[in-house]
Amino acid sequence: MKVRSSKIKVFLLIVSSLCLSLCVNVGAKESGASVVLTGGDFSQWRDNTGQWQIVGDVFTKPDNNKLLGSKPGNGVIVNGVTGRTSNLFSKEEFGDVKAHIEFMVSKDSNSGVYFMGRYEIQVFDSWQKKPQYPGIECGGIYERWDDNREPKGYEGHSPRVNVSREPGQWQTFDIIFRAPRFNRRGEKVANARFEKVVHNGTVVHADIEVSGPTRASAFNDAKPSGPLMLQGDHGPVAYRNIRIEPAGPNPFFAMDTATKDDKHKTAKEQVEMVKELGYAGIGGRADKELGEMLEELDKNGLRMFAVYLGANIDADQPSYGPELKEAIEVLKGSNSILWLFVQSKKFKPSQPEGDGRAVEVIREISDMATEAGLRIALYPHAGFWLEKVEDAIRVAKKVDRKNAGITFNLCHWLRTEDEKNMRSLITSAMPHLFVVSINGADSGGKDWKQLIQTLDRGTFDIGRFLRTLKRSGYTGPIGFQGYGIGGDAYDNLRRTMDAWRKLNKPRR
Repeated sequence: MKVRSSKIKVFLLIVSSLCLSLCVNVGAKESGASVVLTGGDFSQWRDNTGQWQIVGDVFTKPDNNKLLGSKPGNGVIVNGVTGRTSNLFSKEEFGDVKAHIEFMVSKDSNSGVYFMGRYEIQVFDSWQKKPQYPGIECGGIYERWDDNREPKGYEGHSPRVNVSREPGQWQTFDIIFRAPRFNRRGEKVANARFEKVVHNGTVVHADIEVSGPTRASAFNDAKPSGPLMLQGDHGPVAYRNIRIEPAGPNPFFAMDTATKDDKHKTAKEQVEMVKELGYAGIGGRADKELGEMLEELDKNGLRMFAVYLGANIDADQPSYGPELKEAIEVLKGSNSILWLFVQSKKFKPSQPEGDGRAVEVIREISDMATEAGLRIALYPHAGFWLEKVEDAIRVAKKVDRKNAGITFNLCHWLRTEDEKNMRSLITSAMPHLFVVSINGADSGGKDWKQLIQTLDRGTFDIGRFLRTLKRSGYTGPIGFQGYGIGGDAYDNLRRTMDAWRKLNKPRR
């Protein structure tokens, strides 16, 4: 039977589009298996290994602490006698990964771990040293470079704290990295992101976006996956126990609307509960307990993802209360998000006539947040002037600040908009989307009891919502909204976490 060539072309185009839409946004290795890159041979690495050697252990030489000596054996790779050789590339290519890496440098030495061969976490002897520029420090996200800019180096990120050990000691990185995302046309819709970087047991970065390859990368383009690269030409360095595994789902946190009850009143009690249940942190509010909450989260290796506070765009009202500046000071350097709701009595909900004043106020807050290393996510809220997701998108575009984006609040979206527009709205939101909040809900629900439930309840297809987010390229944090649910907080959070894990269980 003959088939027209035009029909064949259409069929192939459809298949190609489907494959691309499924593949370009996956980013992560989905098998669930760990890959160990160091051992008794170089079988996990590309053939050009230069002078890299496999040894049993390394140490700084007694007669020259700028060089590394070695002992025979297996398990450790070292970049030769002089510490000047070619870069090492893994055979396998990765996207989203969770990586454990152990390394040692000699005095004043320098190396780097490049995720996808493009995005560097700096390896450096930073022991008791002051940084020369952001990103040069051990654990830093190295800067990008452009000869046409001034300064030429940009987007370098220093670690929150210098936790480097003395040269000649083994150190560790534990890193969650998210690959950039692409639509079916191959256009990038989300940048690469270092979700979490832990250096020697201390969180030094959280949720840092990287707009493109860093300096001295092997590739200057953006792809869904790439090899792990170890820099070998900047000085003596050794690596061991390099383990790569899938990064898992987006970080999932609990809003404090879900963490408080009679048994969990203090910050300590709430943090201990969410940690036990497997949440990545908390989204709180700008109150007198904020500092205590942040301290407890830091102690437990968890994050303060976002802090809820407000602004007013009426000319006869203060633009914001004193709690905003206080919160910015407390959160300084944490890369937390200011969840900014916007109110007005002069302008009705969603009324664009308020945009001009809103832009002025939000830019002022954005500038203060920038100085503190914080971001703003406009928080659409039913009944407020900034009521809908589309309002937040419109205003964020006009604000036009790198650190000003938006939130997609499931319950407020269901209350104010038609859920049929989910896919198109998420696509429109993606360039500005910093954080998402979800919960169980009933489709067509009118009151908050129907619109805010634990994640295991409700008729709304939350699985479809999460799949749409993933296919759109969203890799950021997702929070559980628990306002007004009531009852036992532990039980609500346990059931919600169980539902979250089921929703994110890999399909076979």
